[in-house]
Amino acid sequence: MALLLAALAAGAAYVMQPIGGWPGVAPVDGADPTRLEAHVRMLAETLAPRSWKRTDNLDRAAAYVAAELRRAGARVSEQAYHVDGAGQYRNVIGSLGPETRERVVVGAHYDAAGAFAGADDNASGVAGLLELARLLSARDATAARIDLVAFTLEEPPYYDTRWMGSHVHAQALQREGAVVRGMIARDVPGSQRFPHPLLRLVYPSTGNFIAVIGRLGEARLARRVKRAMQAATRLDVYSMNGPAWIPGLDFSDHRSYWAHGYPAVMVTDTAFYRNDRYHTARDTPETLDYGRMAEVVRGVHAAVLMLAR
Repeated sequence: MALLLAALAAGAAYVMQPIGGWPGVAPVDGADPTRLEAHVRMLAETLAPRSWKRTDNLDRAAAYVAAELRRAGARVSEQAYHVDGAGQYRNVIGSLGPETRERVVVGAHYDAAGAFAGADDNASGVAGLLELARLLSARDATAARIDLVAFTLEEPPYYDTRWMGSHVHAQALQREGAVVRGMIARDVPGSQRFPHPLLRLVYPSTGNFIAVIGRLGEARLARRVKRAMQAATRLDVYSMNGPAWIPGLDFSDHRSYWAHGYPAVMVTDTAFYRNDRYHTARDTPETLDYGRMAEVVRGVHAAVLMLAR
């Protein structure tokens, strides 16, 4: 699951939940595991596959996301654009809070790779985005606007191209002169892998934590997001800042915001370094842990409010 914060890369970026249940977990401060699972199943079962070739399902997914954002009280707009030789695609944006030039962006991509269901990658991130919209409300007084963005075309063949939905969105923010405060996915020993062996000396070998990943020079943002999440969730939260050449550090929508000069972090369960179901037919709704997903949403909610106030 990937959540992205335009100062938090939550998305798509990205928080995947560990496999196996968390017994006794009830809705946490309104973050409801049952509701999260319903969103995942809608996207990964009813609206699958969601590849770039299936514009019909992508349009249906975009309509579903827009309806849920409106239900949560967000001001909804669409960012439609045409891809040569492929057709029209759209980002869906739900805005909350005052109409300010400054904003916090939270994003997740709703497309999926190939013919796969894409439950963790990335129906889970979109489910978290929709549940976050429901938790954010008018009583949450913020000084900055909060934009919740569901991106399209994050997966190949459009990953790392100008057609990537997050690139289109970040480029539009740059044109507007928007000031982005920030952009925010198995519980057995050895279940956690790393892109570099030295990281094993610092981070746990058991995949039961959430990581806040940032680039060099933006450690303060990563630490602020980590502290806000730690205060609001029972999950262990770690942060890391490193160079973009480390494999996986920029493998999500937050890279588009970095490319346009905006601060961004990715909130992630480390994706394919923990979940070997990524981009396979085994990435299905029943493999996700919705209790822990609710904990992540709770933590991201606290981080968003921290950035927006």
